[in-house]
Amino acid sequence: MSILETLAKRHCQALKGAEHLLAHETVATYLLAFKDWKLVENEQAISKTYHFDNYYKTMAFVNAIAFIAHHEDHHPDLGVHYNRCVVRFSTHDVGGLSQNDFICAAKLERLNYE
Repeated sequence: MSILETLAKRHCQALKGAEHLLAHETVATYLLAFKDWKLVENEQAISKTYHFDNYYKTMAFVNAIAFIAHHEDHHPDLGVHYNRCVVRFSTHDVGGLSQNDFICAAKLERLNYE
């Protein structure tokens, strides 16, 4: 089973404190499995821009993100535009990247958004 599949099957947990920050090596390994996701904000977050044909498809994707975020209780920052959506994950309660960010990113990657 791939890293992406393994993470997508997991669920987020309430995390608080720097002890839950992912090691740089773990982040680097995870990013190899995530197409077009990149480190941003001094390696404190991950981000990806999803592209669509029109506003309706963009909003359908945003609604799917909202459903996943609500279910996992882990919410990304979104930049919503006519034909694209910029998704950014970071775990504020740990001060950077946690397992929860990659779990939710993996769930988004499983969506059939094209």
